[in-house]
Amino acid sequence: MLFLLFKLLHLLAVIIWVGGMFFAHFFLRPAAQELQPAERVTLMHGVLKRFFAMVLVLVVVVLASGVGMIGSIHAMAAQAGSKFSMPASWIVMSVLGLAMMAVFGHIRFALFKRLDKAVQARDWPAGGKALAGIRQWVSFNLALGLVIVVMLRLPL
Repeated sequence: MLFLLFKLLHLLAVIIWVGGMFFAHFFLRPAAQELQPAERVTLMHGVLKRFFAMVLVLVVVVLASGVGMIGSIHAMAAQAGSKFSMPASWIVMSVLGLAMMAVFGHIRFALFKRLDKAVQARDWPAGGKALAGIRQWVSFNLALGLVIVVMLRLPL
């Protein structure tokens, strides 16, 4: 039962994180391109500030629930008197998930900081440049997230 709770939390957190990146990249960003630079940069700053605060929580949930699932399976195997060997797909998903978390850390604590400074200084060209860097790394993280989601359905 605990495993199912961990899995539910894990999947919800991943869906919100990856879905948020997909929405921002393919729908919000193109629509915001129609705005004047000051409006566009200010809008994206506000949206990303809220989204990144949520992703910080989601990262903790993904990490804790992933460790919880592995621990639950290990405990069940031990109770049954057998040994748990983590499937290769879980190892790959774990490594890619940790990579996503590291990329998010770079986006949030380096690139977003540049965007924040540009908005405070009303330096719209610098804000646009910061958004371009964020977009590139979010694209990379979105690709990693989609690979992980596909791996959920493919046996390795």
